[in-house]
Amino acid sequence: MKGYTSLASIQHDISSGKITISGLVSHYLDVIDSKKHLNAFLEVYAEEAMHKAKQLDDKLKKGTAGRLAGMVLALKDNICYKNHRVSASSRILHEFTSLYSATVVERLLAEDVIVIGRVNCDEFAMGASNENSAFGPVLNDADNSKVSGGSSGGAAVAVQAGMCLAALASDTGGSIRQPAAFCGVYGLKPTYGRVSRSGLIAYASSFDQIGPITRSVSDMQLIMEIMAGPDELDANTSAQAVDKYSEHQAEKKYSIGYLKEALEHEGVDEEVKKATWNIINKLKELGHEVREISFDMLDYLVPTYYVLTTAEASSNLSRFSGLMYGHRSPNATDLESTFRLSRTEGFGPEVKRRIMLGTFVLSAGYVDAYYTQAQKVRRLVQQKTNELLKTCDFIISPTTPTPAFGLGEKASNPIAMYLADIFTVHANIAGNPAISFPASVTQNGLPVGVQLMGRNFEEAQLMKLASDLSEATEQR
Repeated sequence: MKGYTSLASIQHDISSGKITISGLVSHYLDVIDSKKHLNAFLEVYAEEAMHKAKQLDDKLKKGTAGRLAGMVLALKDNICYKNHRVSASSRILHEFTSLYSATVVERLLAEDVIVIGRVNCDEFAMGASNENSAFGPVLNDADNSKVSGGSSGGAAVAVQAGMCLAALASDTGGSIRQPAAFCGVYGLKPTYGRVSRSGLIAYASSFDQIGPITRSVSDMQLIMEIMAGPDELDANTSAQAVDKYSEHQAEKKYSIGYLKEALEHEGVDEEVKKATWNIINKLKELGHEVREISFDMLDYLVPTYYVLTTAEASSNLSRFSGLMYGHRSPNATDLESTFRLSRTEGFGPEVKRRIMLGTFVLSAGYVDAYYTQAQKVRRLVQQKTNELLKTCDFIISPTTPTPAFGLGEKASNPIAMYLADIFTVHANIAGNPAISFPASVTQNGLPVGVQLMGRNFEEAQLMKLASDLSEATEQR
């Protein structure tokens, strides 16, 4: 069976009798089995997926199937699915079974998506390489010696390697876009509040957003159209109407600003710069106005992000105490030792590092010097970003400073690892939507992604422009 890159092509072949959904699921299960070495999947719902496929084949014959019939999807291991395990790739939640499904999962299931399994990620979504998972790193299918990116490395590789058509993941500081760039697929971080966070295991609540990873923009548009919108279970979701993303055909010429500081940054790989300039030139060829803009707060983004997100993580992860659910140390003898030993044994090194950093910046005597100041900088970043987006429609930059780096290359240097997020954290701090799309491949065969960031709730225009660029550059 051929490797499909869009639901439209799958549904075309189903309607013409070339394939069945049962055959499609069987194909994906075979690919998953043949690529176990990538360590993308933590659990595969083989029997359940085949049963659902047979039901959908019958529904198709009756003409009652939903819009997503034929889409096989993977879930990042921090998105809840009722009666299925969810662990955030942490030993502290190993074997925990969710009592309910995330709102986004319910909405997609209602349109007959098939969930084929849960995929690996950095523990509690904290990482830029997927090396922080309690269950081992995910390998990049383009080069198994390279990282997949994080924290949604399993989701990106599952799509990259043809183990499923699409995946749902979360993005707190680039966790969808960075692995999408490393793996040569599409990744969208929606506007904060566009998609419900109900059923997402929280890392940093004012930053987290669920979004899709796909092999085509058309699938991304359809997934977003179905799962976006207000949710009474998440008070931060916007009541603003959801656009018909899948029908958005507006043809207009945009004004795009490229970040001078990003393309001149000393840490940006030359091939990444070249790929970004090629996209800028392609935008000009397509008739768009492209000009240089300046954002003088670039070097403040990563410190601001890590002060604020670790503070929120310290608070959010306090619920994992060994008392109510998850891992409880068998060596505990009293209340204090239950807390101390359960958390020591259950959390990995990076999660502990961020909890301690967050606790420090919130502590008496330091909260004003760090947390309060970071909140002020966040407000300035939001204001500056909104000012820039009044002068242009989109901001373009590399998604990542480099292509995928080697396994273990940055594992012993947290600062170097954190700087891998330098271009992606901007959208999370400001709350704006941003998309990473495949732009080129390096001489060594590694994918390079370029990022577009737009105005709040303008995902329709963002995805359409990415689609136009992909068609123009033949990056599909």
